[in-house]
Amino acid sequence: MKKVAPIDERKADHIRINLDEDVRSGITTGLEKYRFTHEALPEISLSDVDLSLTLFGKKLRAPILISSMTGGTEEAGEINARLAEAAQETGIVMGLGSQRAAIENPIQTPTFSIARKMAPDAMLFANLGAVQLNYGYGIDECRRSVDMIEADALILHLNPLQEAVQAGGDTNFAGLAKKIEEICKKLDVPVIAKEVGWGISERTAKILADCGVDAIDVAGAGGTSWSQVEMHRAPDEFTRELAATFVDWGINTADSILNVKKVAPEMTIFASGGLKNGLDIAKSIALGATLGGMAGQFLKDAMVSTEKVVEMIELTKKQIEVTFFSNGNLKPDKPNLLEGDNPCLTKKP
Repeated sequence: MKKVAPIDERKADHIRINLDEDVRSGITTGLEKYRFTHEALPEISLSDVDLSLTLFGKKLRAPILISSMTGGTEEAGEINARLAEAAQETGIVMGLGSQRAAIENPIQTPTFSIARKMAPDAMLFANLGAVQLNYGYGIDECRRSVDMIEADALILHLNPLQEAVQAGGDTNFAGLAKKIEEICKKLDVPVIAKEVGWGISERTAKILADCGVDAIDVAGAGGTSWSQVEMHRAPDEFTRELAATFVDWGINTADSILNVKKVAPEMTIFASGGLKNGLDIAKSIALGATLGGMAGQFLKDAMVSTEKVVEMIELTKKQIEVTFFSNGNLKPDKPNLLEGDNPCLTKKP
């Protein structure tokens, strides 16, 4: 019998490994294949570029998402406090890490609820693993997660490969779509389906759209590989080699966005998975996303201070503004590349 680490121990391991080890995917995001058309005479002023948007009825100042990261340990609570404070100051969205730790051990609740305390006005996303719906969770646990941080939406994250390569992982994903559909019907806030780093296929996008999710975070391959994370915390050589096998696994971020657009053209899409800067977010928006999410960059800064996180957000925002200014766009509008009606972004040969 393999030893299964407690949830709080796993969360601490995840923070340490993401900061200290090389856990990059063996493939790229696919965004490097695209470039914007430069306009030497953009006929607009940089100061007029407007990145504000409305999402789920709430106004945001920029299409930037602090992607879900952590919670469930004292250190994680401090990280969430800084991230939330920065989200409040800059008017962007923050996703929380999986709240299962607090559902099963309420003493961990403050490591998540601190986010709303520090960000009374920011948009916050609660988070639970979708697979837990096959392990006794239901609408009550989803509501508890939302209420814990007074969330504006709930993420149900999908991580079959991560569960399959970790000791004692929860691997029963059978019949999950019907249970996700039930949550979508019963929950009072929007539901977001999110991969954790291996992308979304056309098949999965269609299933999720039919379930009634309000948005899909594609979390494509090209950034952090959670099989690599699990490799670094494997309890034995067998599990380590199993996890290491999948370093090249997944659907890249660019293709994942296009997969969702193809089968569910009206779906709200969040792009994450290996995005490095505002240019990558701008490319994702041009491909069809509403928000671009990053995690690793913000995690490193949150280990230092709230001010460092704010600086990174402001830099990212300026990178997006300069991209659209230099391309002659006052406001990104999610153009549809598949029908060839967007000349601003071209694919490299």
